Amino acid sequence: MDDLTKVKWIKSSYSTGNGGECVELAVLHDDGMAIRDSKRPHGAVLRVPATEWVAFRTSLKSGDLGA
Repeated sequence: MDDLTKVKWIKSSYSTGNGGECVELAVLHDDGMAIRDSKRPHGAVLRVPATEWVAFRTSLKSGDLGA
């Protein structure tokens, strides 16, 4: 299990226009992703396995999860 204090958190470039309130992502050692609220960096973290993250991104790009 990754030590989340040592991973590199990345904030979307889109977050700069809304006061910095956004989600942050970190790539985990097993190629999964960690997701957290940028306003609460010490709060809860959602861990997503690599296969689930790829499926989520594919669905976003194809428009399957659109509003």
